[in-house]
Amino acid sequence: MPKIHFIAIGGAAMHNLALALLAKGYQITGSDDEIYEPSKSLLAQHGILPEQFGWFPEKITSDLDAVIVGMHARADNPELLQAQALGIKIESYPSFLYEESKNKQRIVIAGSHGKTSITSMILHVLKSIGRKFDYLVGARIEGFDLMASLSDAPIIIIEGDEYLASPIDRQAKFLLYQPHIALISGIAWDHINVYPTFESYTESFSKLIRQMPKAGHLFFDQSDATLEALSEACPEHCDKEGYEAHPSYIKNGKTWLKGLDGKDYEILVFGEHTLKNLNGARLICEKIGLSSTEFYEAIRSFKGAAKRLELVGQNDNSLLYKDFAHAPSKVEATTRALKSQFPERQLIACLELHTFSSLNPAFLPQYEGTLAKADKAIVYLSEHARAIKRMDRIEESVVQDYFKHPNLIVLRDSEALKSEMLANKKEDTNWLMMSSGTFDGLDLKGLAVELDLLAV
Repeated sequence: MPKIHFIAIGGAAMHNLALALLAKGYQITGSDDEIYEPSKSLLAQHGILPEQFGWFPEKITSDLDAVIVGMHARADNPELLQAQALGIKIESYPSFLYEESKNKQRIVIAGSHGKTSITSMILHVLKSIGRKFDYLVGARIEGFDLMASLSDAPIIIIEGDEYLASPIDRQAKFLLYQPHIALISGIAWDHINVYPTFESYTESFSKLIRQMPKAGHLFFDQSDATLEALSEACPEHCDKEGYEAHPSYIKNGKTWLKGLDGKDYEILVFGEHTLKNLNGARLICEKIGLSSTEFYEAIRSFKGAAKRLELVGQNDNSLLYKDFAHAPSKVEATTRALKSQFPERQLIACLELHTFSSLNPAFLPQYEGTLAKADKAIVYLSEHARAIKRMDRIEESVVQDYFKHPNLIVLRDSEALKSEMLANKKEDTNWLMMSSGTFDGLDLKGLAVELDLLAV
C-alpha cells in the first residue's frame, strides 16, 4: 500500500483525508507545529498523531510515495524542502483528491458562502436513500464519522474551497478538481490576505466557469448579480441553470417547503439563504437521478452541518444559536434568518472578528448594515487572535463607524461577553453567536444553562 506523509496534518481537510486514506490501508505519517481539537483526538485515536509537534526533515525519506502539503505550511518548510531535494512527489490535498477520483463523476460545490451546507444536504439525502458515494466536506455531519471518504463509489461530492491549494500551488483549490457538475452558491469578497481586490477574488470563480467540460452542468444562484454576470462566460458546450430560494412558508416558528410534487414538507432548518442552499442541493440530487419526492422525504430530517446555525440551547420562548458565519454576506443572511423566523422576539447578535480579512480595517466597510436585523449587536475582538495574526488593534470607534448599528457595543474579553449576555437574560430573547473562532474559549453550552436554556 502507498506510504504518504502529511505536512500540516492537523488541518480540517488534511486530517480527515489522512484518516480516509488510513481506512483504505495506506501507511500514513504526518507533522504539524500545532494541532487543536477535534483533530488532535481523532489522529491520536487512530494512531497517527505526531509524537512531537514541529517540523522534522528526517521524516521525509526516499521510500515515501507522496507528500501532501497543507496551506498551513510555508514555502520554506523544512520537510517540504527535504521532499523537493529528494525528488518525492508533492501534492496539495486538492490535487491528490483529483488523482484519487479520476474515474468518478465529480460534483463540486463552490461559493463564498453556503457550500458546506449544500454539500451536507446532498450527503444527508444520498445516505438516506442508500446511494454509494465518496465525499469531502468542511464540517462534521450527523451520521458521518469523518469529513472525507474514498472508496470504489462511482461519484464523489466535494466542497470546493476558493482558498489557495498549497504554499507552492497558489491557485484556488476548486480549480484542481475538474468537476463534471459544479454549483456556485454566491460570491462575496473574502480572503483579503490572498485576494487583495474583489476582481482578483472573482477571477478564480470565473476561471472555474470557463473551464467547465463538454456535457458538463453548472448550477448558480441567479439572485447574485456578480455570479449571474460571470455565468455568461460558461462555454456553449456546458449546460447552465440558475436557481433561487425554494418556495416555502413559516407557521408557528417552523418552516414548510412547498414541494414541487404538490405536497408540503416541514423542515428543521430555516432562513432565505438556507432555502437557496436547499434548492441547489435538490437540483444536484435530481441531476444524478433522484426524484423530487425522494429529496423532500430525506431532507426533512436534516439538522444542519456542525456550527452552521447550530442550536445550542432553548426553552419555550428563547433560543441560543451558534454559527460559523464570519464573511459579511453570511453574517447578514444568518442574522436576517433568525429575526425572520422569530420576528416577535428580541435578537441579540454577537459577531467575533477573527479572520485575517475581518481584522483588516480595509475590509471592515464590507460589514456595513450586516447586523441591522439584530435589536442589539455585539462585536467581539479577540486580543489573542489579533496577536497571533500580528494585526494592529482596531479601536471601538472604527468598528462603530463601519457597522453603523444604533445599538452596538465592542467587547474584547470573554468574561465581559458572558456578563453582557447574562445581563440581557429575559423572556422572548434569542441569541446568535457568530464566529470562525471560539470567543476565546467561551463555554456556550454552559452559558446556555446560565441563561435558563436547556442545552441541546
